[in-house]
Order: sequence, then C-alpha cells, then structure tokens
Amino acid sequence: MLSIVNSCNLIGIDGFIVNVEVDITRGMPCFNIVGLASVEIKEAKERVKSAIINSNFEFPTKRIIVNLSPADIKKEGSLLDLPISIGLLMNYVKREKSYFDETIFVGELSLDGTLKKVRGILPIVLSAKQNGYKRIFIPYDNLRESLYVDGIDIIPIKNLKECINYINNEIKLNVDEILKNIDFDIEEESYEEDFSDVRGNYFVKRGLEIAAAGNHNVILTGPPGCGKTMMARRIKTIMPDLDREEMIEISKIYSIAGLINNNIGIINKRPFRAPHHSATNVSLLGGGAKAIPGEIVLAHRGVLFLDELAEFDRKTLDMLRQPIEDGSISLSRLKFYVKYPCNTLIVAAMNPCPCGYFMSNTECKCSAYEIMRYKNKISGPLLDRFDIFLDVDPIECDEFNKVNFNETSETIKNRVDKAKNIQRKRFKNSDIKNNDEIKSYQINKYCKLDKDGQKIANKIFNKYKLSNRSYTKLLKTARTIADLELCEEINKNHILEAFSYRKGYYKYFK
Repeated sequence: MLSIVNSCNLIGIDGFIVNVEVDITRGMPCFNIVGLASVEIKEAKERVKSAIINSNFEFPTKRIIVNLSPADIKKEGSLLDLPISIGLLMNYVKREKSYFDETIFVGELSLDGTLKKVRGILPIVLSAKQNGYKRIFIPYDNLRESLYVDGIDIIPIKNLKECINYINNEIKLNVDEILKNIDFDIEEESYEEDFSDVRGNYFVKRGLEIAAAGNHNVILTGPPGCGKTMMARRIKTIMPDLDREEMIEISKIYSIAGLINNNIGIINKRPFRAPHHSATNVSLLGGGAKAIPGEIVLAHRGVLFLDELAEFDRKTLDMLRQPIEDGSISLSRLKFYVKYPCNTLIVAAMNPCPCGYFMSNTECKCSAYEIMRYKNKISGPLLDRFDIFLDVDPIECDEFNKVNFNETSETIKNRVDKAKNIQRKRFKNSDIKNNDEIKSYQINKYCKLDKDGQKIANKIFNKYKLSNRSYTKLLKTARTIADLELCEEINKNHILEAFSYRKGYYKYFK
C-alpha cells in the first residue's frame, strides 16, 4: 500500500513542500527512511512507532519504506513525525485522496502521541499558503504564531489520536471558540531607558534621531564614561513602528531561531541586538553545519549595537562589509544554499585610543604608535559603510546639574515616525524601505537638490575628496534631514548639517 502525505521543511527562512511517500508491503519487518534525511528525521522511526502504539493504533509489522521527496534536498528537524504517522495509519482514515492533496501536516511527536511545538511554523504556514494548500495541521502550541497568516485554514492538534479523529469527522474542533480565548492585541513593549535621561549632548541626540529616521549607520567616538553606550542603547526607544510586512519578515527569522515570544506570537518591535566584542564569525554572521542565522540577521529591520568596536576581531568586522552593503548574507553548505536578509541599522561605539583619552581634556597616556595601531583595527572600507560619525564629549558639571526639560523618546519618535511615513509614501512602488537603501542610480530621482544645495555639495565633494560611496551617503543623510524638516527638496542647510556629522571621522580617523 502506497500513501502520499504532504508536509513542509525549511531552507533558511523559506519553506519548501516535502511529499512523504509511505510504502507498506509484505516482507521482513523493517522501517527505513530515505530521501536525504537528517539524523533527527531518521530517529523519527522510534518516536513514530511508540506514538502510534500509545495512541491505541496498530503499528504495521511489515516492510516500511518512507521516501522524502524531493530526494536531492536536505531535510532537517522533527517536523515530519506527524506526516509519517498519518501515512502509516491510512487504514484508519476515512477520507478521499483529494483531501490529502490539499492538506499539509507538520509536527513533532512525543512517545505518548502528543504533538510538541516546532520551530519555524510561520515560514511553513506562509509556504503552504503560497503553494495553494487549503489547510495545515500544526501542533496546538504553535497556534498563536501562525494566526497572523490569512488565506489558509489552520487546524491546531494536541495529539495523534485527535488528528485521526478530526480527519474522520468523528470530532469537531471549534477553532472559533479557541480563537476567542486568544488575545490578538499586540502587546506594547515598554522601555526603562528614555532620552529624557540624557543631559546635554544635543548634537549627538540629533544625530541618533537622523540615524533612526533613515536607517543610517552611526558610530560614536569619545572618552570612557561620556555616555556613548547610554545613548546608543536608547536608540531603540525612537525607532519607527513596524508595518505588517516588516513584522512578518522579522518573525520568520525569529521563528526558525525559536525566539518568538509565546505570549505575543509575533515580533512587534524592532530588534535590538548587542553581541559582546568576543563574538565569533559564526555568532555574528551566522553559519555552522545548519547555517543558523547570526546576530546581524537577528537584528534585521532593527539595530545591531557593536559596543567597544575596536575590541572586535578585525577579520570578523571586515566580514560585515558585504552584508552591510547588500542587506543580505549568503551561506553555502554541501547540500544547500541559504540567503538571509540583514538590512540592519549598525550603531557602534568606541574609544579613540587604548587608554580612551586621546584628544580629550584628560591626558592621553598612549604613544603615537599605539594610537595608530588602535585606529587601524577599523579598516577604511568598513568606516566607509558608516553615514554618521558622532564625536561624544563629556558634559560640564553645570550642564549635568542643570534642571531643565529634556526631550523624551516619545517626542523624538513622533518626528521619526513622520519622516518614516514620508519614506513609505515615496517608496511605496519599490522594494526600498528606508532612505539608506536608495541605490546609486536612484540618487537623482529621490535626492533632488536645489541650486544652492547642489553648489555646496559640489564644493564639499571636491575639497574633501569624498569617495563615491561617501558622497551618496552624504546625500541620503541630507534626504533624511529634509524629511524630518518636512521639505520636498534638499537645500544647502540639509547638506551642511549632513556633512557636520562627519566631524568625528575627520577628528579621529583621518
């Protein structure tokens, strides 16, 4: 007896359909799984057998061959336990073949037949919908995460016996009643940090506002204790709200990583990732045998904060150059190829020298060679990927003790949201989300300068010998400043302000 049950597996953050072909014939009893299956899938034999027996079904003591098609693509994880079991129990099923042609089954089985939560259910449900399937059976604990996908019937199952009984119409699952008990309101995340805590440093706060509004990479340089980390960590409180498409995009990544909040079921805030400077290539970029996503991927559409930038391994930092430029990272393995999105706002902080007091009011104890060696840990091509260089100076005692009104994160975020809405309207017919994603050939279209603005831009380009990348980044930063000012054209004030945010570059890196 041959039966075919449809399931799904993952490559990166995308799902692909797997046809689970189960053939039960006469012969010496055996149970083999073929079709480039991983160790987890091959171990499914024991889980499936025990789950069937403990669910009060008879396990066929015959020759069993399970083929996972397409056979040339690597399948991993424990997602295929349920479809294999359904294929073995076709004698108990009272449904026509067309029902199974329209259905996807996904789930990991416990030995008692209970379905366990699996990783990556969101991209799997999206893949099932895109391939035209009408329904998908999933573990009950994955229900909340999958409900943000419309256009496909989602059937939450608690155990194997319940699944067979539902297929046979012996029981009814009142999905509507289940949904009533689920709170669909997206929970608002509250932050303890706020920009109102920051005294002085108005220039730096303005730079971070521009960075958040246009997704411009920023680096903060200054002596120890001047507030670099404090301000960098508060940038998450002014990041613009996510739209639905971005939520799904980020949630797919966190779903395969198993980092989805069970109470929310979706990522509703922009991620903020802050890896330690001892992070390896794999942890920062992704990789390993299973090509898992790294920190730069987990920070997609959010913030990747690199504190103590110069303490990171130089080779690791230079490996960030291409992902920062492309907005994606490609990982090749023996049997598969994965492409992860990583369109991330990079926020970095560092001291100007090993002791931290170079060009500050405190005496620097470093030699010229030590300072040069420290600077050289950050390569020129990597620095060229940053749009904004903020020089952070310690504030005076009078400023620190002054009792005055400081703008809250909410106030700044309101301006950022307005600028972001302008960008959404501007790029609504393209795949661009932020000003920083404007390509070189689109500069003339989206970054229109008035006559005075063009003159001052030409002078800056010629006098400071900017690279083509630095010049386009200058224009894109000016475009964001103009958006914050609600201006259609870029004028000379926008260009001059954008160039002022390269002060830190000429002070510390030239």
